[in-house]
Amino acid sequence: MQPETTIAQSSAFPQVGNMVPETYVGRSGPGRGHGKKRPSAPGKPDGGGMIRLAVVCVFLACSCVHAQAVPGSEAPAARPDGAPIKIYTLPEGETDAPIVLTANGQPLPVSLCHVSAYPYNRRWPGHQRTVDQREDAYFARLAGEGPITFRYTPARPFSDCTVRPLSAKVTPTVEDGTIIFTLPHAGGYTVELDGFHNALHLFLDPPMEYSVSPGAAGVHYFGAGVHRIGILQLKDDETVYIDEGAVVYGCIHGKNVNRVRILGRGILDNSENVEEILFKVDNLGDGSVDVGNSRRDHTIHLVDSSDIEIEGITIRDSLVYNIACFGCDTISIRNCKAIGCWRYNSDGIDLHNCRSARVAGCFLRTYDDSLCAKGHSGYRYDTCEDILFEDCVVWNDWGKGLEIGAETRAEHLRGIVFRNCDIIHLTGPAIDIMNVDYGRVHDVLFEDIRIEYDPVIQRPAIQKDDETPFAVDPNSTYMPLAVCFNIEKHPEYSGGLDRRGYIYDITLRNIRIHADRIPPSSFRGYDEEHAVFNITVDGLFLGDRRITSLEEGQFSLGEYTRNVTLQ
Repeated sequence: MQPETTIAQSSAFPQVGNMVPETYVGRSGPGRGHGKKRPSAPGKPDGGGMIRLAVVCVFLACSCVHAQAVPGSEAPAARPDGAPIKIYTLPEGETDAPIVLTANGQPLPVSLCHVSAYPYNRRWPGHQRTVDQREDAYFARLAGEGPITFRYTPARPFSDCTVRPLSAKVTPTVEDGTIIFTLPHAGGYTVELDGFHNALHLFLDPPMEYSVSPGAAGVHYFGAGVHRIGILQLKDDETVYIDEGAVVYGCIHGKNVNRVRILGRGILDNSENVEEILFKVDNLGDGSVDVGNSRRDHTIHLVDSSDIEIEGITIRDSLVYNIACFGCDTISIRNCKAIGCWRYNSDGIDLHNCRSARVAGCFLRTYDDSLCAKGHSGYRYDTCEDILFEDCVVWNDWGKGLEIGAETRAEHLRGIVFRNCDIIHLTGPAIDIMNVDYGRVHDVLFEDIRIEYDPVIQRPAIQKDDETPFAVDPNSTYMPLAVCFNIEKHPEYSGGLDRRGYIYDITLRNIRIHADRIPPSSFRGYDEEHAVFNITVDGLFLGDRRITSLEEGQFSLGEYTRNVTLQ
């Protein structure tokens, strides 16, 4: 018998269809930092998305349905040596990394993944990136609200240990080769020994506030163990649930679907998803243009769909984008983790021509742009608006950290907010608006953004051929741009279109740089009409020191740039 479903609080949106899925109980509460009253982006008559965005947040925080409890969903028991936690077991066949790690005294399994070893990239040359350009990394998952104390015994000697993000203010100690540290609350963290190579990633989930019944209608329930699904095509009112002890190999796609959920604490592994080579190319590409001989599928790919929720899962080794939404609306993406990205163009969360979306509390380590709002032609909306990215941690191994663009084929990209995010590693611009099409990018806010620079950062390079290795420079003085806004006609991304766009009415508030010197920033328009203008920087800090002039902030104001102010 199906569980009885009741709506505890009516949706603030017009109801689409009859009811939300019957198996979903209680959307989890707001993430870290949510709920504090904060100023929004400056309002404009044609950018009035912030009211609608507030409605989204009320809807996501307040709507809930009831379902039957399932075995194993009980709250974790308290331990005498710390806060209550729940350890996730690894399924048979999942490689347990050679690391000794405990959480509040309990052994914590550690999973293996592969990440990019250095910033060496190329547009699709006709074949996939070679495995010699990746390295091992590790991640562990558990649930608990914190504080939680960890003891980590690495498999190799080390002299220095750093826990990120630095804003968490975690100070590790070392006793007889074991690192001891306490994480304050749920979120994504890294533990790095003598630099960022072979890092340990820790994903501390908040307790689940919902349960899913395996036998209910419309539920794809993947319990503990290994599952292979190929490409799962969603239908209306369907829920995918991945148990904490499950690894699901495959992709999840949907087109023209409504009221769909992808939930759980398990792993969605994309490593067996490989490109389809459509034809052989006689000459490999030189890295500047995609040769176009392949078809590659995103891990989660939703098109022209509504009322979407993705919560809690860890995505490993995406072939292309981890989460790609095109022409979608009413989107909630919370507490998702992306790890193991090393193949070409493995973006994080990309929202193309989407409306009314909130991305919160996610950790993304990607090998291309991490958090993006974009515009493409061919989808049901000609705008990208009312988008909120907040409380996220980003490790960007190639590309841009927080980005609007590069593709901007939408009449307006507006009402977009990036708030309270940590960029813990980067190789390209941290905050970026790249307008290569015709969109008007305006009424955008970047607020409470913290950017961490390594002492030595390798300069990204395009691989021109298969034979040339990446040249590591141990004395590199390269610093990625902190902020980059530019309008240009790109030889590939612009698709030959001559119509150009605009960038205006952008606010950057409380941007904090952790580095030994201030990094540069760059602003450049296209022509007198298609300019970058009305840019307000309200608080730029190097450490605790406030930057007081554009010159001190290393701002490069190129052609067709007007009214850039620093307060």
